[in-house]
Amino acid sequence: MRIDTDDTLLPVDKRPVIPAFVRTHSILRASLAATGGRTTPARIHEAGALRLRFPRVGGACEGIILNTSGGIAGGDTQSVAFELHAGACAAITTQSAEKVYRSDGEAAAIATTLELAAGANLAWLPQETILFDTARLSRRIDVAMAATATLTLKETVVFGRAAMGETFARGAFHDRWRIRRASRLILAEDVRLDHDIAATLARAATGHGARAIATLLHVAPDAGNYLDGVRAILDSVGCDAGASAWNGMLVVRLAGVEPHVVRAVFAHVLAHLLPGVSPRIWSC
Repeated sequence: MRIDTDDTLLPVDKRPVIPAFVRTHSILRASLAATGGRTTPARIHEAGALRLRFPRVGGACEGIILNTSGGIAGGDTQSVAFELHAGACAAITTQSAEKVYRSDGEAAAIATTLELAAGANLAWLPQETILFDTARLSRRIDVAMAATATLTLKETVVFGRAAMGETFARGAFHDRWRIRRASRLILAEDVRLDHDIAATLARAATGHGARAIATLLHVAPDAGNYLDGVRAILDSVGCDAGASAWNGMLVVRLAGVEPHVVRAVFAHVLAHLLPGVSPRIWSC
């Protein structure tokens, strides 16, 4: 994908010439299978800067994605694909927040594909994606799941590192989600922020001053049963929050000025939805 918003780019004749070999094109492919009552990796393919590790955490299958390049910059690409075989159960997270650095030209691109067979259960719980000022990111998430599979997917985007005294004003962010269950499209949404993103988020109708936005999607036959409990959690949080449920899906959305508050709220919601599944690395 490309994002072209000319007013956030340097003029073509003034853009730095960056050799192609400096760009990072990373690929991660993994399939997980249920064997003898446990879920274990069946196949892993790694290329570029991405690595996948499975720490010993009892009988659970917890995967941690590492980006050895320390972040992603304009022109870099990441392609991540996970396949869960029938009955497999796993939680996947990242070693740290993904940093997207400034770009005077091309956007960084992240593509994630998740496939869940019958009875599979995946908790996709990466840590935050942090956009630096004038960062440009195009991200897409595609999910194909069986009717009896369960998916919990959380994504958080933070605009600038306020704790480091940094500000975020301009950039480009395009986020595209397509979720299919039993080959039927059940969720399709696109978020596009560009130009003066800080001004957009400052408006009451669009962000109310938010520095972090987040979405949690829970797809399961009984997803609607959690709605009242989740709304009770959101009643007293220190950020804008809402939850809704329909057709076997629960969606929770947050927007907050303080990213650590958004993180804490999601940890509370996840503990309600998935008791005992919170990745151990989150507490490190």
